[in-house]
Amino acid sequence: MPRAVLWDMDGTVVDTEPYWMAAETTLIESFGGTWSHEQAMQLVGNGLEDSARLLQAAGVRMGVTEIVDHLTDEVRRMLTTRGVPFRPGAQEMLRALRAAQIPTALVTMSLRRMAVDIVALMDFTAFDLIVGGDEVERPKPFPDPYLQAARTLGVDIVDTVALEDSPTGVRSASASGAVTIGVPHIVALDGFGADVLWPSLAGRTVEDIASEFTAHRRAASLAPSTTGDLA
Repeated sequence: MPRAVLWDMDGTVVDTEPYWMAAETTLIESFGGTWSHEQAMQLVGNGLEDSARLLQAAGVRMGVTEIVDHLTDEVRRMLTTRGVPFRPGAQEMLRALRAAQIPTALVTMSLRRMAVDIVALMDFTAFDLIVGGDEVERPKPFPDPYLQAARTLGVDIVDTVALEDSPTGVRSASASGAVTIGVPHIVALDGFGADVLWPSLAGRTVEDIASEFTAHRRAASLAPSTTGDLA
């Protein structure tokens, strides 16, 4: 068994990407700009400050922090009024990991307050740790968020499994040294460094995670280490 399982949030635990896209579009249009689906897709998995700079380039005349706070508040409002759409199999897997006494961490580029709101809506203790995007020095695709989560949990990153749905997140998890399972949602993950791709978490078990961890750790033990940073 891995010593911990590290989870991305948006698109992996919950399907909030449509909320983010709607908030971005409304904000840009309020400044007279336009925002295509293709442009919105480029922001999936990015750190919020990086996304805010792209919105500035698209015509949003606000500061980076102001944009981040505005988008976060809008998405939180939509979560309150429309509900939290959990991804298939996510809550079931989290419950199974708790039953198996495997520590879990939520590693998200959303602000911590957003992550806390979502976790509070779950009717069981799903995570031992939350690492928010405003709590790391460098965002995904740098490995820092995952390395920080492992360090705080007191485990070696190579003894963990990470679950991700975006190219940016997969690159971050893979660069950290975690065994990385990609679960694509709205963006394809082929060629971004995941150790394995699963179509969904629905029907998956803790034993499936353990099997992937064992197989890829064994393979990694035969190869030179590339853990710790991006090239």
